[in-house]
Amino acid sequence: MQELVKHAFFEGKIVPVQEAKVSIMTHGFMYATSIFEGIRAYWNSEKKQMYILRLQDHLERMFDSMKVMHLEIKYSIEDLTRIIIDLLRRETFQRDVYIRITVYKSAQKIGVGLQNLPSDICIFAIPFDDYYEGKDGLHTCISNWRRVEDNAIPARCKIVGAYSNSALSKADAVLTGFDEAIVLSESGSVSEGSAMNLFLVKNGQLITPDKTENILEGITRTCIMTLAQDNLNLKTECRIVDRSELYIADELFFTGTGAQVKPILSVDKRPIGNGKPGPLTTKLMDLYYSMAQGKIEKYKHWLIPV
Repeated sequence: MQELVKHAFFEGKIVPVQEAKVSIMTHGFMYATSIFEGIRAYWNSEKKQMYILRLQDHLERMFDSMKVMHLEIKYSIEDLTRIIIDLLRRETFQRDVYIRITVYKSAQKIGVGLQNLPSDICIFAIPFDDYYEGKDGLHTCISNWRRVEDNAIPARCKIVGAYSNSALSKADAVLTGFDEAIVLSESGSVSEGSAMNLFLVKNGQLITPDKTENILEGITRTCIMTLAQDNLNLKTECRIVDRSELYIADELFFTGTGAQVKPILSVDKRPIGNGKPGPLTTKLMDLYYSMAQGKIEKYKHWLIPV
């Protein structure tokens, strides 16, 4: 897949991707003093048009993450929007893509700390289809690893170092025969998946862990909440979710930029519902993909055409 990427925005300009390289002494590499955003762009084959989904919201969240990590760049949201559109046009992809932005401490210096260190930004886009390679649904387990706490590394920020927590939970799940992990907070309540938010359906009610449960406040999460409210007259209840509620849920699904909307078929070898994607999950999946491909007029303001 990497061979399909031809360009990257690096050190202030768009260059061949082979030239976009950082030193092994870069602070952001050595100490994970960096943040990132992942953004989806969807290809509409009928209109021959690429749509970037909720770019403004992703960039606003990126600047929030930067604030936490004492990162500063010289580019505005408007500047970055132009750069990303230019980058995608140069790549000429005619398929769904994933845009990766990283802002990092660019100093080549030994020693922890964030103060008085220069920052830089790099961006590339890569063809990206199903994060789970065509699986209709996922078999999950409750991870032995707990979600990192806000007072340790804030989960609401996409801090690169925090994703070692995600990697540990996902790796253990896969190595023990599952597709994905569900991670609990230190208090034992449900937080999220390894790198995606979680929803459950019980007796027709749509429920998701509250933002105080050490979750990333996902852009796709808010998309689903809005789509459910607008189209199904279904308001999402945000609250503490107990582990055992997952076992008896009628439906479960993940949401995220990578995961998009993905049904969960089992948790800890307990089938969810009838062990197949549920009807509400399926409706929300269809709404999400139609919206992302520019097929629903009322959500065109979420999309930037390339």
